[in-house]
Amino acid sequence: MIFKKTLKPACLIAAIFSVTTTTLKAQDTPTDNSAFILTPKAGPRPHINGPRVFGVRPGHPVVFTIPATGTRPLKFSADNLPAGVKLDAATGQLSGAVAKVGTYNLVLHAKNEVGADTHRFKLVVGEKIALTPPMGWNSWNIYGPKVTQALLLANARAMASSGLVNHGWSYMNIDDTWQGRRGGTFHAIQPDSVTFPDMQKASNEIHALGLKIGIYSTPWVESYAHHIGGSANNPEGSFVRTSENVPRNKKLFPYAIGKYQFADNDAKQWAAWGIDYLKYDWNPIEAPETKQMLDALRNSGRDVVYSLSNSTPFASIAELSTLANTWRTGGDIRDNWKSLKSRIFTQDKWAPYAGPGHWNDPDMMVVGYVGWGKGPRPTELTADEQYTHMSAWCLMSVPLLLGCDLTKLDDFTLSLLSNDEVLAVNQDMLGKQATVISRQEDIGVMAKSLEDGSIAAGLFNLADNGKQEVVLNWADLKISGKYIVRDLWRQKDLGVFDGSFKAMVNQHGVVLVSLRKK
Repeated sequence: MIFKKTLKPACLIAAIFSVTTTTLKAQDTPTDNSAFILTPKAGPRPHINGPRVFGVRPGHPVVFTIPATGTRPLKFSADNLPAGVKLDAATGQLSGAVAKVGTYNLVLHAKNEVGADTHRFKLVVGEKIALTPPMGWNSWNIYGPKVTQALLLANARAMASSGLVNHGWSYMNIDDTWQGRRGGTFHAIQPDSVTFPDMQKASNEIHALGLKIGIYSTPWVESYAHHIGGSANNPEGSFVRTSENVPRNKKLFPYAIGKYQFADNDAKQWAAWGIDYLKYDWNPIEAPETKQMLDALRNSGRDVVYSLSNSTPFASIAELSTLANTWRTGGDIRDNWKSLKSRIFTQDKWAPYAGPGHWNDPDMMVVGYVGWGKGPRPTELTADEQYTHMSAWCLMSVPLLLGCDLTKLDDFTLSLLSNDEVLAVNQDMLGKQATVISRQEDIGVMAKSLEDGSIAAGLFNLADNGKQEVVLNWADLKISGKYIVRDLWRQKDLGVFDGSFKAMVNQHGVVLVSLRKK
């Protein structure tokens, strides 16, 4: 876009950002939010998206699909693949295993009839996994205790058919209530035979789509939703609720950790099914149970992203952050402004513990259709609030786990989740969590450095009194000189600025930008 020289930057920015929404609720227009779409549509030429790094443990299966947009069919190839790894040219799926520890510098290629793209990529073989925050879906915020295998697979197929898989979304995570009784080859928790008749078949189908599968458990005798947990008060591991289930926190009765633990049994079963992610849920989260499950997962023969839930005690984070890949920094989120706002300018104290392989988690996404098992309904967040939600989560480099019905994606929600420049902020190799660099009550700026030398910043207006001017000062970033400012949602350069950048930001809204040296 070219602007007249007579137009001052402040006026220019005000003009640009006046087109976004103000207070319109998403449920008021559930079928057409197209007026609020900012993300340009992907073109026909190939473009490889997603992270530039992936970690795998030596000898463990490599499970990674190259995310790429462009007119299909695409043909994939890679330079410098290590011994033991192969690439499916049609699907872009990497598979195999690497025995030797090290960093392998690959170049990924995708081409079609109209063009080609390349992408530098590091395959890091070592002890760290989840080198960028996990991106995917979790069943709880839409289905609550009513999740089934059929619903899981319907959403997995929608993740693929909608094209979200081409932007790096990959995990399909089952939450609580899948559990039946203990048994099978490993004397492990088996799925409820009515709601999940064939977990292996579900896993196979999800992997065939280029996606990954996650599961839920707890070290308690009983889960939050009153299903069998990972311990018991009898050696058989059967689920018996008795007065002997005395928890550490008696207010949580009947939730308690039993005398007999079955972490190894369950981890072996999950590895056999091909599980890629575990949500481990109890309170208070403590190190002994965390370490016990970490060791079981590590020895299972498969890489499983290990997520702690819920409300991780900050007093223990120095130790817990070395044991898990992600951990919840608070309670459950809801699809209202109060719940979302409480997670935006409040996460800085957790930032020192985040980085490649270890991520703070303010909870799942509440965009699109949600419901917690009470019927799908549009989120109560306004369009601006959804932009704020996505921008803050990406800036903070936290897990992006959708809690919506993927079979009901409208154009607005799809555009919100498929902006590759915004997602790249979340998936940046440095893995830095943005922190608040300036703030006056509910007006503030969060920023962080990126691997390519640029800076990502969000100008947030969390106040309730209409549009507000938000200023990004170079002094707060500890930089000087001229920088090109780019609007990441619109994927458009806004011009060259020196010393500061100003924007009029809608109520509960955000302007998300990057700065690169002129």
